[in-house]
Amino acid sequence: MRHRVFDDEFRKMAVELSRLKGFVKEAATELDIDASRLSKWRNNPTFNGGKIMMDVTGLSEEQMEIRRLKKALKNAELERDILKKAVGIFYSLVSFSMVFMIIS
Repeated sequence: MRHRVFDDEFRKMAVELSRLKGFVKEAATELDIDASRLSKWRNNPTFNGGKIMMDVTGLSEEQMEIRRLKKALKNAELERDILKKAVGIFYSLVSFSMVFMIIS
C-alpha cells in the first residue's frame, strides 16, 4: 500500500476545515484521512496560521496559556530525565574506567 503524500496547501485547508467544523474526526472523515494525522497538522504552526497550539473552542486565553505552560513543563521534565540518565551512564563509564586503570 502506498503512502499518500499531501502538499502544504492541502494540509492548511484541512486544518481550516477542521477548525470550521469544530471536530477533527468529522473533518478527517470528510477528507478521507486519519484523524491523528489531522490532529498533528492542527498543532503544527506551519499549517495552523503560526500558532503554537490550535485554538480549542470554549477555552479562554488564560486556559490556553495554562495548556501551553503545561506542555512546556512536560518537555522540560522530559529533557531533565534524559539528562539524568545520561549523567548516570557517563558516571558509570567513568567509574568503570577508573577501576580498570587501578587494576592495571
